[in-house]
Amino acid sequence: MIASTTPVGAFATCDLCDVYKNDTSGQFRVLPPVFQDYGGKASFAGPAATVQCFEDNSLVKAAVESPGQGRVLVVDGGGSVRKALVGGNLAAAAARNGWAGVLVHGAVRDVAELRATALGIRALALIPMPTEKRNQGRADLEVVIAGVVVRPGDWVYADADGIVVSDQPVHPAA
Repeated sequence: MIASTTPVGAFATCDLCDVYKNDTSGQFRVLPPVFQDYGGKASFAGPAATVQCFEDNSLVKAAVESPGQGRVLVVDGGGSVRKALVGGNLAAAAARNGWAGVLVHGAVRDVAELRATALGIRALALIPMPTEKRNQGRADLEVVIAGVVVRPGDWVYADADGIVVSDQPVHPAA
């Protein structure tokens, strides 16, 4: 069983994968290596909050303007790299409001501003084109990110080696 009551501290996704490599329950999942690092923090972890939107970042903006409480905002942008779902202003709001990181299955922009922000950011690509604001999308639901299920409250761990997701907090000494 995957479980820990230890708060998030130092971790390495490679160590987590060493411990949970034989897990067949589906509680521990590894995202494919398609995400790039664009943030000012090299590693981040926390419980997931989810948003599903397509080329409209209205709900992303609403999320990052709310208290993050150490969570990771997981944005299912449908893999679109035509419009950026997060830019410098939203990243600054996320950092200011206590988000640990943002994982975008889509594109971001304002790379210099993103790198200067104390926030972990992973996304598929950069594109300078902004989104439209149509107030469309959904929040707090199960999403599929690059083929991997992420539910609100799942734990997301990201570092230089990759991104893993678990139903509960995990640590290498499990």
